[in-house]
Amino acid sequence: MAHYFTDNRNLSTNRKEHSFRFLGHFFDFITDNGVFSKNGVDYGTLVLLEAVVEQNIHGTILDLGCGYGPISIVLKSLYSDIDVTSVDVNPRAVELTQLNCDKNNVKCNVLVSDGFSQLKESSFDVVITNPPIRAGKKVIYQMFDDAYDHLNNEGKLLVVIQRKQGAESAMRKLAELFGNCDVVSKDRGYWVLYCQKLTD
Repeated sequence: MAHYFTDNRNLSTNRKEHSFRFLGHFFDFITDNGVFSKNGVDYGTLVLLEAVVEQNIHGTILDLGCGYGPISIVLKSLYSDIDVTSVDVNPRAVELTQLNCDKNNVKCNVLVSDGFSQLKESSFDVVITNPPIRAGKKVIYQMFDDAYDHLNNEGKLLVVIQRKQGAESAMRKLAELFGNCDVVSKDRGYWVLYCQKLTD
């Protein structure tokens, strides 16, 4: 079975267009078979976006596991001075993100990358992710470890996970890794976890 968090370019294509409204802004997104939440922006992403805009984000932003690009595109539209990098292991998702950037008149750095594999020399002020829960804890916790390694000092990580899909255990993992982890939003079972990298 071809999952959305894999290279699934062999799947048949069935592109559809969906609209999305956020903070009075309207966005149009093209989706396809084989990408996460192909029928429109999922509720977890909405909860995550609402939490992110409450933070003082600036500088270099990484959308880790960008799917077809809603997080990247919304944030770049709201904060034109940030530098957004959008990565996904799924080439189809990355192609759609670039298409949706063009469609919504924003510029992001979009590339295929299995986690941080193509970002070895990069560092960021903020890493944002709605992680692929179905990939399993081993994959997701490696994403957390790598995010910590690629954050600048005082850099922030924001993650959305449903409580029933492991939010509490993820919070313990992140608290151990970062030395801090707060729940900054809870909505319909979705938790947004916030960590900050603080080095002496």
